[in-house]
Amino acid sequence: MFSYRHATINDVSLIRSLADGVWQATYASILSPEQIEYMFEMMYSHENLTMQMRDKHHHFIIIMRDEEPCAYISIEPLGEGRYNFQKIYARLEVHGLGVGRYMIEQGVEWVKECERGHNNDIVIELFVNRANPAVGFYRHMGFEIVNTRDHDIGNGFFMNDYIMERTV
Repeated sequence: MFSYRHATINDVSLIRSLADGVWQATYASILSPEQIEYMFEMMYSHENLTMQMRDKHHHFIIIMRDEEPCAYISIEPLGEGRYNFQKIYARLEVHGLGVGRYMIEQGVEWVKECERGHNNDIVIELFVNRANPAVGFYRHMGFEIVNTRDHDIGNGFFMNDYIMERTV
């Protein structure tokens, strides 16, 4: 049902388009419209996405359903066997079809491949808004809440997140 491919710099517009299709619906009941707009432009401008991929070495995986892009995950290598799953988003029409599990599984496989030959545990972390119903999904996928953060992102806005981790 789902397939994937690794994104390149040439996919920046596609990633932005996928995000634009889910961002408002994901956060409308959690954040103000002003914060949603501010965060979207901050995180998904062409320049920022390009910088994430080229300079910060974020790895994006694009998920397809019937050859049509429908979801993506971004993974930031932190060093010493640690990774942050930065962005995990899917179009609403594929929610409930297993796409979330598929994204996490592909991300885990990618980090395992990156760590092949090392003898350390791999720790994957993610930040999720404390009011986001996805917290339950991440728990189901083996992530545990290890802390909270109230991260000042500028313009008077904060990201009020759980820090969740999973060891693989």
